[in-house]
Amino acid sequence: MSVVRDILQTTRARLALATLVCYLAWQGWLTLAAPGKIAPGFDANAQKVNILVTLPFPPERFHVIAFQKYGRVSGTQDYSIEVRGVNQANLTAVARLYWVTRVEPLPIGG
Repeated sequence: MSVVRDILQTTRARLALATLVCYLAWQGWLTLAAPGKIAPGFDANAQKVNILVTLPFPPERFHVIAFQKYGRVSGTQDYSIEVRGVNQANLTAVARLYWVTRVEPLPIGG
């Protein structure tokens, strides 16, 4: 046990431990916040859904490319991105991204 105590007394080890704790806290917060970003109204029986992802800023090329992993990006509006054909199971993964503020069903005709 004295080896662990000796290691933890170094500044480098304490900094690495603090960084690890902060990283795990950040990941935990992202996981806990994600379900709250998903709006109700998705068809529970549908395997694939069309979604409107709202961001706190106008989307840029990076964001469009990032959402292409989940489905087909069909357009952008002011602060939103339309993504079609997203697996229902991936809704939480989309909402988990820290720059996403809301994930809701794409209005019919939208």
